[in-house]
Amino acid sequence: MITLTTPLEKITRIIDVDLRRGLAKLKLRTVGDVLYHVPIRYSDVSAVRNIRDLAAGETVSIYGRASKLTLGKGFRSNITRATALITDETGSLEAVWFHQPYIAKMLGEGTNAKFTGRVTARKNGALYLANPEYELVDKIQTVGSSLFGNRSTEAAALFPVYPESRGLSSRWLFHVVKKILSDQAFLDSLVDPIPSDILEKYKLPSLKSALIWIHVPHSQENATVARKRFAFEEVFFIQLAKQAERQTVQREPAFSIRKTPADLVDFVSHFPFKETAAQKKAVATILEDFSRNQPMSRLLEGDVGSGKTAVAAASAYAIVSSRPQGQNFGTLQVAYMCPTEILANQHFESFISYFFHLGTQVGLITSSGCKKFPSKVNPHGWTDISRSQLLKWVANGEIPILIGTHALIQKAVQFKHLACVIIDEQHRFGTAQRRKLARKDTHLPHLLSMTATPIPRTLALTIFGDLDLTLLDELPAGRKPIITEIVRPDHRDSVYEKVRAELEAGRQVYVICPRIDEPDPDEEVLLEAKSVKAEARRLKKDIFPEYHVAPLHGKMTTANKEKTMLDFRDKKIDILVATSLVEVGVNVPNATVIIIEGAERFGLAQLHQLRGRVIRSSEQAYCYVFTESGSQKTADRLKALATAKNGFELAEADLQLRGAGQLYGIKQWGLSDVAMEALKNQAMVEAARQEARRLIEADPELVHHPTLKVAATARQHEIHFE
Repeated sequence: MITLTTPLEKITRIIDVDLRRGLAKLKLRTVGDVLYHVPIRYSDVSAVRNIRDLAAGETVSIYGRASKLTLGKGFRSNITRATALITDETGSLEAVWFHQPYIAKMLGEGTNAKFTGRVTARKNGALYLANPEYELVDKIQTVGSSLFGNRSTEAAALFPVYPESRGLSSRWLFHVVKKILSDQAFLDSLVDPIPSDILEKYKLPSLKSALIWIHVPHSQENATVARKRFAFEEVFFIQLAKQAERQTVQREPAFSIRKTPADLVDFVSHFPFKETAAQKKAVATILEDFSRNQPMSRLLEGDVGSGKTAVAAASAYAIVSSRPQGQNFGTLQVAYMCPTEILANQHFESFISYFFHLGTQVGLITSSGCKKFPSKVNPHGWTDISRSQLLKWVANGEIPILIGTHALIQKAVQFKHLACVIIDEQHRFGTAQRRKLARKDTHLPHLLSMTATPIPRTLALTIFGDLDLTLLDELPAGRKPIITEIVRPDHRDSVYEKVRAELEAGRQVYVICPRIDEPDPDEEVLLEAKSVKAEARRLKKDIFPEYHVAPLHGKMTTANKEKTMLDFRDKKIDILVATSLVEVGVNVPNATVIIIEGAERFGLAQLHQLRGRVIRSSEQAYCYVFTESGSQKTADRLKALATAKNGFELAEADLQLRGAGQLYGIKQWGLSDVAMEALKNQAMVEAARQEARRLIEADPELVHHPTLKVAATARQHEIHFE
């Protein structure tokens, strides 16, 4: 008898090499993997059309006879493809299957079938059906005939369309799933991992019913209810893992720091700006966490320029101005981890300015070298020091603040009294990494994780279920709102004139492109999006020949990327043409203009974060957004970019307008498409969080829920939190 862990090879032959690769790419190895690989949509009888009535861009079903089946390769792309001529009583249409050569053999000359796919137009206007699914039928009839008035209940079911990969078609998956679900003994043996009381409370179907309804639904309502169940299930298991991690952390001892906002007044008075109300509230909340005997686990989320680093500095001061418990000498220590060397150096310089008047020692450790402030030779500046000397001073507690990249968690780095870890845009940092930084058999450090990425509340509740959230939703006084302009292609020249005026005033410019290289000119993969390399050449040659233009992209070496960013910071580069990797980048207050090409290819949250690159000073900043799309959907999204008050508002708009699956950065969390849809439903996310917390508080090791424990353990290995 088959089970969810039965390998696919046990139930169907997998000989084709491309099929094996396709299954491996989508990580479909077992029966359970395939059953949880749910359809992205369903074709319906209502979408059946006559060939003569088709238009480009539609996803339709047609009934027809297949003929002239051929196997070949694209003229330019060399992509293997099978083709067939589909004919009904109203006309003919070519069908093309890319990367699926076996279709030509399987379909057969003269076969009658129902074909479902997207109608696509070639450059010459000719239509074809791209990668259609098909199911064999006895006869073909035109739309409006008796065929649709006398269909059986079985035939009326919606036809699932699955996510595909090269060599792996939706049709192949459909037939494998049907074979699995036809095994009644297998269906009867399924044990539902979700407790029955939770299913009843939220009116969710059993696992058996949900699997049948999601793969072979007889109505859209069936499919919707099944998707709701699987969405709840995935979010619930994530919450179980996060709540269990939270319980583990709260059982650990931590340094108790007894500081109040009043104790920080003098330190904060030296800031070069006035604290915002949001910053004051955040610091007060963090100090309250510090006072407990449990390790703090907090996420500080704020727009670019909202002052997260200042909050981090105030928190660090509370730590390093405190003594280790039971001692009247020495100080507690802070570790500050950054994603890149450029940012580590930037924060090193920021912390020097914050702690300069106190003479507090601040260290920097990266793969490129080590630094220390203050220098014995120059008390007003820093000096390069050897790695061994820095590590010695950190280990004996002489350096209370150490800033660095992942070099911080190397085994050689030992702290004496590490009380707090501050993480910048590094959300995978958890209990295990904290333990690496802390000395054995001692206190677990408090954790302050920070992000400038606008995150919808439902995603934050799901992914950061083990963290408490604090929002910085206010910009420092004196910062002018960015003037954002959505630009039509025919107004490009007028924008360049405005940009030239900023350059002549000594300012600098970012230009963001969706691609690194020019696209393959093949019709099937053509993306008419500007590339970094070509745009940098064009701007230098045709638009701004008198200025220094340089490209920046992910294919460059780390050393070259960092040199380019430093050259831009030091005003050696006037126009930086880059991909979106500058979202988390160096602080360049002199850059006041950003041009974003192909804006329809970015999420709203990402556009907002890119725009934040030019809100680093009190100078007026400008964001010019170009789009080649004329769709209303794109217009609505970009209008939200121009009118939203902050990144949090934009993140929620992006979730509703664009869809969770397309949100920037969401795929990296390891969530399935079904779970990402659930992010639009805050009530569901809150319910899953509440039930997971209730279970873990009552039964931390899930001793009384063995089935749930087995399933949760298995899921934990599948989900990655990056």
